[in-house]
Amino acid sequence: MQKQHEIGASRPQGSLGCVGRLAEFFPAAVPVRIPVQVMKIDSSEKNGVMLDSLVASTAEQTVIEFGTPGEVIFASGLPLDFEDTVRMKNFDGSFDVSAEIIAMQLDKGKIAVAARFLQNVTNWIIK
Repeated sequence: MQKQHEIGASRPQGSLGCVGRLAEFFPAAVPVRIPVQVMKIDSSEKNGVMLDSLVASTAEQTVIEFGTPGEVIFASGLPLDFEDTVRMKNFDGSFDVSAEIIAMQLDKGKIAVAARFLQNVTNWIIK
């Protein structure tokens, strides 16, 4: 059973950071605060078979700042690009999902990233 994460009912007031500005493109996005480890998944092909492997050198601790039922939005310092796949896992393993990068926004040296879940993740946030 997956742990549910409660979320705030409204967006924070005041100036939005780069993650908040990216979240504005996702009308269903609500503020959350979920610490996770994000790891880039390296997909390579060997003898016609796709092999996915986690790249340990491309992992970081970050916080999911906004979420929708199908996407997450967070700041990252990883060398990510559109269509890259990442794995996100919280400290107790109750949230362990893969997602594809669908949007990025660079602002003053910081990168906001939006990623869409690759599988159905039910009840990961509740209103």
